[in-house]
Amino acid sequence: MLTELVRWMDAEPRRLEQELEAMAAFAPDLRWIDLSPELPAGGWEGEIPKWPFDRDRPDPGLDLLVPASLAVRVELKQSFPASPPKLRPLLDPPPDPRYRTQTEWHINGDGTLCLLQTADMWTGRDSATELVVKAAGWFIEYRLMEEKLVEAMTINGICSDPSRDDLIQGFRS
Repeated sequence: MLTELVRWMDAEPRRLEQELEAMAAFAPDLRWIDLSPELPAGGWEGEIPKWPFDRDRPDPGLDLLVPASLAVRVELKQSFPASPPKLRPLLDPPPDPRYRTQTEWHINGDGTLCLLQTADMWTGRDSATELVVKAAGWFIEYRLMEEKLVEAMTINGICSDPSRDDLIQGFRS
């Protein structure tokens, strides 16, 4: 006898409500998708904030380096919140498949972003917004690498590491 699958959001309606509220406040341009072939356990799609960090924007270079915000798909799994969401950059053209074999690009083999150094960095208590912040930093570093201004992304990401702020600030196209 088969039992019917219980979706994570039906099992944890309060958590769903918290996630929806947190994401709407943090990234209002992301739209919730309850169910689709790309998001069978729900998720968001759209543009994320360009500089969501708790420090001054490195202007004027930031807008020259990153003229538009990154569009992403935040893919939840049925095991959410026990397992982290996957974040897929929606770039045109997409990142070169060769980057998936080089750790300095922080892109997984399936094209999603590598945002956690170790599995224990996701406890299930954090909001998906925590990874969206990291994705914003990933995109800035991706652009720095595309421009050949750095050879590898930072280990902790620029969301918490200001070491590249001067480089971004001084960027000229």
